[in-house]
Amino acid sequence: MIALLRLAIVGVVGLSVVYLLLWIYARSVRREELEKEWAADHPDGGDPDAREAYVETGVTDYEPRLRRRLILFVFVLPAVAVAAILFVTNYQ
Repeated sequence: MIALLRLAIVGVVGLSVVYLLLWIYARSVRREELEKEWAADHPDGGDPDAREAYVETGVTDYEPRLRRRLILFVFVLPAVAVAAILFVTNYQ
């Protein structure tokens, strides 16, 4: 039982680090996409304040979807996979 608790603690810590890194990476990729869209729509550069507002609004709108996906793929799926492996290994 202690081994399972240790696995859970190490797993949560490790997956939290992965979640944080993926969250930072995905936000930066989305920010770059929005900056490229702005540059394509405004070849002269446009107003820097409007550009920043456009990018921030786009990133803010993207965050809830990103959070749901990351929680699903980083925390839920690995936990289900480990539970399935433990079940198949121990109860067959």
